[in-house]
Amino acid sequence: MHIVLYACLCLSAASTLRAQPRQTVWSDEEKPIVAQLGRLRSLPDDERASTTERLAIQIRRLPAAGNKGALAEQLANLSTEGDPGRSALQEVATTLAQVLRELPLPANQGEPAMPYVTLAQLVRYEGVRASLDSPQFADAMAKLETDEQHRRNADFTLADLNGKSWHLRDLRGYVVLVNFWATWCPPCRKEMPDLETHYQRFHERGLVILAISDEPASKVSLFIAEHKFSFPVLLDAGRKVNELFRVEGIPKSFVYDRDGRLVAQAVDMRTQKQFLDMLAVAGLR
Repeated sequence: MHIVLYACLCLSAASTLRAQPRQTVWSDEEKPIVAQLGRLRSLPDDERASTTERLAIQIRRLPAAGNKGALAEQLANLSTEGDPGRSALQEVATTLAQVLRELPLPANQGEPAMPYVTLAQLVRYEGVRASLDSPQFADAMAKLETDEQHRRNADFTLADLNGKSWHLRDLRGYVVLVNFWATWCPPCRKEMPDLETHYQRFHERGLVILAISDEPASKVSLFIAEHKFSFPVLLDAGRKVNELFRVEGIPKSFVYDRDGRLVAQAVDMRTQKQFLDMLAVAGLR
């Protein structure tokens, strides 16, 4: 997984852009876009949506050279944090597809380069359209299907912070939301109060939230105690469950209905309403 531009969705845009090779030189056209990407997470939701859409169009108009591809993918990664709206997401997908037509990338050791996977995720999970006649894009779509198959058949047993063991398949009859997160991840921290809100609302009606972290118990315990979250927090120190679910960037959430079927998934941070929509698919309203 591409550490800078995909897996570490939780890095700030400014940090991500600074993490690029030292010799990167931003053109005069690119510099304002870099600055806006660095501020994107700090904007109010409505302003962030309009800014995301405007940035997609600005990036699309850049010359087919320089850092256009990096900017397009960075915006695509940031755009799925929350709900910028269908119009903004469509502009983002259109821009990323155009960039991949203009500046195609080589495969990465036989796997599709990450921008193709990013575009495939926008299409499959965000409901936007993209036209790209590329074997790598087709491979990326196939990869998502394979990953989903693993999650449909997934099972695990992990202990929570209190030492209680949770076995996924023992939870048939409940609606289960599996969430992968970390204390250092800003989008994870932003969505956790919304998870708590839904847990308090639906717990008595059969909602189980299993929040899975691969961090040390001491660090996770302090964070949970400070924020007073009451849903179970599970420890995956060896990352075996992360690997089982093909988790390469966080946060990610997966909802199983009362029959144990995977019915909804999110590849990034969700808003309270988006979580509610995911739970509705499993019958909780």
